[in-house]
Amino acid sequence: MADQLSPDEKFDLITRNLQEVLGEEKLKQVLQERELRVYWGTATTGKPHVAYFVPMSKIADFLKAGCEVTILFADLHAYLDNMKAPWELLELRVKYYEQVIKAMLESIGVPLEKLKFVKGTDYQLSREYTLDVYRLSSMVTEHDAKKAGAEVVKQVEHPLLSGLLYPGLQALDEEYLKVDAQFGGVDQRKIFTLAEKYLPSLGYAKRSHLMNPMVPGLTGAKMSSSEEESKIDLLDSKEDVKKKLKKAFCEPGNIQNNGVLSFVKYVLFPLRGEFCVKRDPKWGGDKVYTVFEEVEKDFAEESIHPGDLKASVEAALNQLLEPIRKKFESPELRKLTNSAYPDPSKTSHHAAMCLHVSIWNVLDTLTTCLLAFYFWNSSSLFFCSEGDPRRVEPLDPPEGSSPGERVFVEGYETGKPDDRLNPKKKIWEKLQVDLKISDECVAQWKDKHLMTKLGQITCKTLKGGNIS
Repeated sequence: MADQLSPDEKFDLITRNLQEVLGEEKLKQVLQERELRVYWGTATTGKPHVAYFVPMSKIADFLKAGCEVTILFADLHAYLDNMKAPWELLELRVKYYEQVIKAMLESIGVPLEKLKFVKGTDYQLSREYTLDVYRLSSMVTEHDAKKAGAEVVKQVEHPLLSGLLYPGLQALDEEYLKVDAQFGGVDQRKIFTLAEKYLPSLGYAKRSHLMNPMVPGLTGAKMSSSEEESKIDLLDSKEDVKKKLKKAFCEPGNIQNNGVLSFVKYVLFPLRGEFCVKRDPKWGGDKVYTVFEEVEKDFAEESIHPGDLKASVEAALNQLLEPIRKKFESPELRKLTNSAYPDPSKTSHHAAMCLHVSIWNVLDTLTTCLLAFYFWNSSSLFFCSEGDPRRVEPLDPPEGSSPGERVFVEGYETGKPDDRLNPKKKIWEKLQVDLKISDECVAQWKDKHLMTKLGQITCKTLKGGNIS
């Protein structure tokens, strides 16, 4: 198909349904001379969900336009972003992402042999790349780095240096993947403009940037892996899909922040070229639409009932998900899923210290906080590490300790912990910055020892390390 398209037709296909394009003239110039090289990257953090069909449908457009497409599994980025993916799970997360992304592409008919798949740490740990990170860090201000990652990197009160490095690494990826353009969501715009500003300072070419709009989730806000109510997982059963769509925000006549309508626009129409609304004959019967604007118009005029729209999207979505579900029924992929995303309620660590944090009387400063820690059976395994993230050790409770035994901060021996923490208060983020390993290899919070009734919590060798 690409051989039959003119450069202008390729440009229209590449840019359709995008919210913004930076560097249009450069794109057109490249298309006059050769096929465009573009990459899309995804940090291997939480499980991909149905909103990932939006970039997948654009990747299908890129291939139809003859583009050379690279998919980057950004494992190092997943770790740098406040350790959303623990170091010990990075390899498993990459394997899971590769399998599920390939299954998504196959479900929409994209030929995998035309794609190139790359893992970030295959080149991001090289001498040349590392030197460029240092060169870039000598040019980028803290203000620019923080601003660039504001909508992508997890925002906390005490940001880690790793989060400030994230945007610069994403900029360098454009050079090391040898592409003409990077494709991503519009939430990455500030990272893209940082790349345009600083790559020429390193002697590298300024690339073009292609941006998808952010598709609303089921609640009307951005669909997020970390917000269960906002998303439909790729492996959700038909029953789960029905239940989640039933709760989805889809107010009669309201076309703003409507995740159900957005899915029709950005996934179903690009892939199929039409959309069928299934209705009872007494309400007009089934109607096939070939232009999205007509669907939007009829919904705005309340000619389409939200229940009929949801039911029709449910049927189309299950057709896309069924091949993915079947692929992941294999014992190997089930095992991979469980290993990459272990169930916290079924994970037990008897040999390492796990911390359950509680705070009373959280006031304006952390100096007024009291803490209680527990040596607990959970998935919250705590490690100490040095500057090299590959060097980690579990924290060791005193000999003779057993699960359920109380751990406390020296000087804060009394008090009763809360039953659960409110994640919106970001209590852990506030406390973690002051958890360290002393020069004597003792775990500390603000220079006070972590203790049990049997003695101090320690690690074996990592003096001055961090606890995470």
